[in-house]
Amino acid sequence: MSEKVEKYIEKQELPQKEIVSSLRDIILKTLPEIKEDFKMGVPWYEEKFYLVALRDHVNLGFAVKGLTDSEMALFEGKGKMMRHLKFYAQKDVDEVRIAKLLKLVAEKTVGCH
Repeated sequence: MSEKVEKYIEKQELPQKEIVSSLRDIILKTLPEIKEDFKMGVPWYEEKFYLVALRDHVNLGFAVKGLTDSEMALFEGKGKMMRHLKFYAQKDVDEVRIAKLLKLVAEKTVGCH
């Protein structure tokens, strides 16, 4: 667990603070071997996932290189390397769905860098 990530979460406003914390917990629970890092000012997980708290929501980013078009369509955005899901409230965090997507990306993708 990265101290920089802890500090990043602590300085967020609600509801972003609660959402980032929940998403981080899901990532670490779903992929217990994953390495947590802090790059470009936000939490990163082995070049495959990132968390960013924005003004009115939180993005959970996913590397999508190596996914099929139908798998890429499960995410928001049009990026060829990274796409995301947006969370505006804690109630938007569906742990089962997120865990499935984390596993899919962890197994099938190449990191974005």
